[in-house]
Amino acid sequence: MKCLKMDWFKNTRKKILSLRHSSEAVAAVEFALILPVLMMLYMGSIEVSQVISVDRKMAVATGALGDLVAQSDEQLDEDVLDDFFEAVGLILTPFPADNLKQLVTLVFVDEDGDTEVVWSVGYNGAVAKEVDSTYTLPAEIIAIASETYVVVAETQLEYEPWGGYVLPGNFNLYKQFFHLPRFGVEIELV
Repeated sequence: MKCLKMDWFKNTRKKILSLRHSSEAVAAVEFALILPVLMMLYMGSIEVSQVISVDRKMAVATGALGDLVAQSDEQLDEDVLDDFFEAVGLILTPFPADNLKQLVTLVFVDEDGDTEVVWSVGYNGAVAKEVDSTYTLPAEIIAIASETYVVVAETQLEYEPWGGYVLPGNFNLYKQFFHLPRFGVEIELV
C-alpha cells in the first residue's frame, strides 16, 4: 500500500515537473489571457458606434424639426407642431426617443443685432424660453438675420449605452440648428 502511494506521488510529481518544459498548451493559455481584453475592445467599439449613430440621428432630427417649422407660411398650428415633435422622435428609430427633449423657438433679430423671443414651445420636458427675453445667437446668424426671424430648433437626449461595461455612465447629447423662415415673415403660433 505504501509503495502504491509513493508511486502515485512520484508519477504526479514527474508530470507536474514535465509541464515546466512543455509548450503544447501555451497558445491556449495565451488566448485565455488575452480574451477578456479582446472582448472589452469589441464591446467598447460597439458601444462607441451606437453613441455615434444616435448623435448623427439627433442631428438629422433637429435639422428636420427646424426645417419643418421654417417651411410654415405665416401661421403654425400648435397641433401641427405637436405632430412635428412626434415625427422627429421617430427619426431616432431604432434607438429609444422616450427622453428626447425638443424645443423650438422663434427669435426676432432687430437692425442693431438685439434678439427677442417671439414664442417658444418645449416638448417632452424641454423648458420653453420666456417670451420677450433675449436669446443668444451666434454672430454669424445675427449678421444673416438682421431685421428678420430665426427658427431655433434644439434637441437633447440622455443616452444610456446598452452594455455599460466599457463606457460607464450616460451621454448627454445636444444639438442646435438655426433656420430662416422660408417666406421671410413672422410665423405666428396659433
